[in-house]
Amino acid sequence: MLTMMAKTFGQRIRELRDIQDLSLRDFAKRLGGLSAAHLSDIELGRRFPSSELLQKMAQILDVTVEHLREYDSRPPVEDMKRMAEANPAYGFALRKMVERNITPEEIEKLLRAKTEAEKKNEDV
Repeated sequence: MLTMMAKTFGQRIRELRDIQDLSLRDFAKRLGGLSAAHLSDIELGRRFPSSELLQKMAQILDVTVEHLREYDSRPPVEDMKRMAEANPAYGFALRKMVERNITPEEIEKLLRAKTEAEKKNEDV
């Protein structure tokens, strides 16, 4: 299910860091000597952590990796490329969405309608 998150990935990291009462520098040290500037870029949305760094962050912040990934709004570009290569109709559909300026909210509305229709068919 798609949900709209009010907070960005970086905002959630900062919020969790504040809950743990960790300064940016302390958090960086606990992550293995990462620079505070690198972490600042993550919190500001300029960078995203590697899978390994994400795992360490989750452990220190006492949350699951899955919880942090819920706030990662980057599109799964590699997955979309693979799908478009396997079935060009995906690429065509994505281009049409861009051309028609379809909003994320409109896409979510269509997905909700499809899910509701599938549930109705299961109940029949």
